Amino acid sequence: MSVEPNNNLKVDYFEKISDLATHLGLTALGVTSAEPFVETRTEIERRKELGLHGGMQFTFRNPKRSTTPKMIMGEANSLIVGALRTPAPRLEKANTDAVRIAAYARKDYYSVLRNALSVIAEMLKKDGWKAQVVADENSLVDRAAAIRAGIGWHGKNGNVLIPGHGSWFVLGSIVTNIELPHSEKVQQDCGVCKRCIDACPTGAIIEPGVVDARKCIAWLVQAPGIIPHEYRESIGQRIYGCDDCQEICPEGREGRDVEFDQDVEADYPVEQILEAEDEELLERFSSWYIAERNPRYLRRNALVAIGNSNETENIAFKSLLNRYLLNPDPLLRSHAAWASIRLGHKELVDLAKNDSDPLVSEEVVLAELEGSI
Repeated sequence: MSVEPNNNLKVDYFEKISDLATHLGLTALGVTSAEPFVETRTEIERRKELGLHGGMQFTFRNPKRSTTPKMIMGEANSLIVGALRTPAPRLEKANTDAVRIAAYARKDYYSVLRNALSVIAEMLKKDGWKAQVVADENSLVDRAAAIRAGIGWHGKNGNVLIPGHGSWFVLGSIVTNIELPHSEKVQQDCGVCKRCIDACPTGAIIEPGVVDARKCIAWLVQAPGIIPHEYRESIGQRIYGCDDCQEICPEGREGRDVEFDQDVEADYPVEQILEAEDEELLERFSSWYIAERNPRYLRRNALVAIGNSNETENIAFKSLLNRYLLNPDPLLRSHAAWASIRLGHKELVDLAKNDSDPLVSEEVVLAELEGSI
């Protein structure tokens, strides 16, 4: 049975945890109480009422649960919050034929983070304490926990910014019944800078720190259903996530001198996404959130990427669009029709025009009204 340590021993014990965290590759570590995140819950409920979540579930699904750590562990006293660095792209963007994937998703960094936090949790358990790892789950608001634990501050792009490093991190926590000294909150903020707000391709950052998910590319490419027309061009070559608001941020720019990890599954030609079988796609991108675990949404995004490629003479793309205009799924046919219109393939547009499903044929009608064809 564990014995509550005195204050000096608490400090020493946290230093032991912190040293282990550094050894495990974590960039930052902090501690906060397990008290409810009252203000965060109020803000989540406000945004949900306004529809700003865009149907996203995650911590919006059950705000009370995601903001009440004691619902994870009734005896919880502390949250130990850790941040793991994800490689940021070089400041000069490479011109590549590969699709664009957000930095945090180019490798399963959350598994790396969970493994590191699990080592710390096992040490706590060995010493007689309870400990449960929570990372990228709807049971805890990880950004709010990180801010209260002194990891960083709430940036205007809605991300946690770590002093000197920016927001190129994944976050996770250990919920535990040991009472540890709380970390001081970061006093730094974004000041007058609003580069992220100005740079957002769809105007999704509607006020400092508030993102309208209905406009946010990172959610649009994950959300089920069709991608709204007004945002398709802005999506460009992205099939998962969007880093624009991070890339423009000046915080930590001096550290962005490394290439992406070479051990990634991300440099994946768009053709392969459209040619691969369901099982291959789900296995290759198993760490991603894919709506309904249905690869049709990855293919939908790939079709939009082709439409934004400007490669009007690409025979392989044209062949794939023709194939997908004959696909039994009207959602995929409709996005193939849009891409065909964008690339000016008249014979494919005619094929879409005669489609019996209005979701597909209306793509042509809309393009005619807009003067696109």
